Amino acid sequence: SLYDPKNGVALNVFGGFHVAQYFAIQVNWVWNRNDLTLVSSYTSPQAGGFYEQTRNSSQHALVFDGLIYFRRLDSWIRPYLGTGLSAAQFSSQEIASRAEGLRPPAGEITSTHIGLRSHVGIDFRLSRHVAFRYSFSETISGNPIGRSLTPPGRRPLMNFQNLFGFVSRF
Repeated sequence: SLYDPKNGVALNVFGGFHVAQYFAIQVNWVWNRNDLTLVSSYTSPQAGGFYEQTRNSSQHALVFDGLIYFRRLDSWIRPYLGTGLSAAQFSSQEIASRAEGLRPPAGEITSTHIGLRSHVGIDFRLSRHVAFRYSFSETISGNPIGRSLTPPGRRPLMNFQNLFGFVSRF
């Protein structure tokens, strides 16, 4: 059994404050949507079976992060490393299925879980109060999809995001 996620859209809204010259605390609300394909097959001397199912999924997460910056607060370029905990609500709905001898997951798959988020990024200062931000993040958590597969998947759910946007400082 396996699943094949496709990159989808994401939105990250955050706020925070600098505790020190090189350290900040940040709270994020993150939403993302992805398409999935679930696939499973088996063979035995007596029979065999398979299914292929397309689904959509969405996730809402509230994340509490600490960020370590590698350059001073007044620098034009500020790379950072961040990590934190997330509380996420995951939901997936079936779009279409084809199967023979093996039943695909039926209905909606939902889960609320805690995860670990790690991210790296860089801020490019555009003016005194505005910066352009690029961030790459990964959130690792329990896998609500894996336990719905036949046989169940064993790997954790990994959610990767490339985010671009603007940061405003007050």
